[in-house]
Amino acid sequence: MYEHDERIVMTLDAGGTNFVFSAIQGCKQIICPVCKAAVTDNLERCLDVLVKGFEEVMKRLTRKPVAISFAFPGPADYKNGVIGDLPNFLAFRGGIALGEYLKQKFHLPVFINNDGNLFAYGEALAGVLPAINKMLETSGSKKRYRNLLGITIGTGFGGGVVINNELLSGDNGCGGDLWIFRNYFYEDKIAEESVSIRAVNRVYKEISGDERCLTPKDIYEIAEGKMMGNQVAAIGSFSSLGKAAGDAVAYALTVIDGIVVIGGGLSGASKYIMPSFLEVLRGKLTTFSGRFLSRLQMEVFDLDDSEDLSRFLSQKLTEIPVPEYGTLVSCDLNKYVGVMKTKLTTNVAISVGAYVFALNELDKYL
Repeated sequence: MYEHDERIVMTLDAGGTNFVFSAIQGCKQIICPVCKAAVTDNLERCLDVLVKGFEEVMKRLTRKPVAISFAFPGPADYKNGVIGDLPNFLAFRGGIALGEYLKQKFHLPVFINNDGNLFAYGEALAGVLPAINKMLETSGSKKRYRNLLGITIGTGFGGGVVINNELLSGDNGCGGDLWIFRNYFYEDKIAEESVSIRAVNRVYKEISGDERCLTPKDIYEIAEGKMMGNQVAAIGSFSSLGKAAGDAVAYALTVIDGIVVIGGGLSGASKYIMPSFLEVLRGKLTTFSGRFLSRLQMEVFDLDDSEDLSRFLSQKLTEIPVPEYGTLVSCDLNKYVGVMKTKLTTNVAISVGAYVFALNELDKYL
């Protein structure tokens, strides 16, 4: 959509640990990202880091950018650029007009959105979705996908939805918020309590009794047999996350019906997450009459698996005869949905999403 656009947009992926600044042109990063430690407990220092980060990006550019566009964790009034009370950013109490502040500082339009939304938007317009449709075209299939659900699994459980190239923000800016779905294991808890870094740490300790202060990377190394620890518990902690994430995605897919793309730091442990994730998506439900139904109407394919991908790409239209007249009508009897890990990487997808979102907003007023 904007692959050949010459305009430059400065971007930022604002996490609780690091602020990663970049610049995008034609849906591609054109500079090496600038990474600065996030400041979360002091507003003046936080704003100083944000300004200096964008100033460093501007020094590396050969032409003036047309906008600033970036991801920030919610809650927020993204449309008006006001960041609310963030659990991980104590400096942002009572609402901070961050968009207008940066607009006046740099004399550029400023767009802020949720990181899960921008991840999904980047993957829908320049990542997984066009790549899948290109593979379908190459294979001779006429099937095309236009909807996407993007999830990120890391510090928290992020989500975003794109419907026919349009980002689903929602009337209150809450579109795609899977993190607050009901928890698969605990009906009084939110889904994020079982789909996050803290969930992996908690479940490993519960199963193993190991009280060491371990990171998810440590637990992954234990699962791989490369570090001392309870290997069964390590694998189980990622499997538990997969079940909880799969349950949330299954509910979302009944409404969205599109491709699923997975990103975030914990997606690197997908070999232990995906089996249980797919098991839930492919599960069964029953009626009171005893009838078994698939959890989803669609057959689910792991598009990172070569055999599943081959079957998914073999989709063909069926010719159905018209009664009495003998003419044929083409129809799509296959109900397939694919799941795939990000190919852009999460940071790049967010940056590209921020880029296309900014240009799309600017073009509305041309």
